[in-house]
Amino acid sequence: MDTIDLAYVGRGFHEELVAYIADQQDYYADEGARVSLRDGTAWDDERLRHCATIGLGRALLSRLVDGTPWVALNVNTDRPLFWFLGRAGLTSLTDLAGQRLAVHAPHTAPGCFARIALRRAGLDPDRDIHSIVRAPGDYGMDLRLLQAGEIDAAFVGTTMAPEAIAAEHGWRVLGWVGDLFRIPTVGVAVDPTYIDPAAPAVQAVVRAHRRALQLIHDDPDITVRYLRTFLGRHTPDEVRAHYKTYIAPYFTTDGQPDRAVATAAIEAVIAELGVPAVLPAAEFYQTG
Repeated sequence: MDTIDLAYVGRGFHEELVAYIADQQDYYADEGARVSLRDGTAWDDERLRHCATIGLGRALLSRLVDGTPWVALNVNTDRPLFWFLGRAGLTSLTDLAGQRLAVHAPHTAPGCFARIALRRAGLDPDRDIHSIVRAPGDYGMDLRLLQAGEIDAAFVGTTMAPEAIAAEHGWRVLGWVGDLFRIPTVGVAVDPTYIDPAAPAVQAVVRAHRRALQLIHDDPDITVRYLRTFLGRHTPDEVRAHYKTYIAPYFTTDGQPDRAVATAAIEAVIAELGVPAVLPAAEFYQTG
């Protein structure tokens, strides 16, 4: 059986759900691969290059900024699962003008996506908002700071269902990145310098993940059961509502990106980063 390391680079089911399903359902073994799921959240890019990675956003930024020849072989969704969660009294993203926002650094994929989303809402992330930069995590500290009134809003990911958290504390979900900016952002990517995209283990992972994507649509009950592993603070009804709102309508069934969406997304990221790069979508998203 072929072996491979597969690294996630962010916390929450956005990165891990499809791989988790593939593992729990024995799809990896069925397809002939022994997969070690690795936590690459704090790894530098050089170490990450020796693994397959789930984080397509980070791989794309690395290719655009550093020229690392990452290629994406499978796509889970093009709706980034990050939200702007605001204190009571704020009702929309435009209300963030002059407010304190806990957010990822601009050079990270989530931070870049946040800045694009803010611009599309009519805000300049450098002038209109007081950004408090923090590293990726489970966002627990962000919630504490928001509750204590030390920040006005937080940019959060899939370690929680934001609507449920907002209802619990009297806060508001000010916006969802997936509504404002579409980009194929999680899946499977490799750096051909170290890992052949056609290697049997890589192709086995791609097949296993596509089976997991199909299960997400075919079997909501088992998908919700797996989701509860990541959303342990929430009730079954809250988890099911989250699945129906953000996963079932937007996760792919075949791992294929929308080429027009991918092209526009790469152009938006290049503009946000301000790098002199040109990257046709088909060169990065090699999912055929």
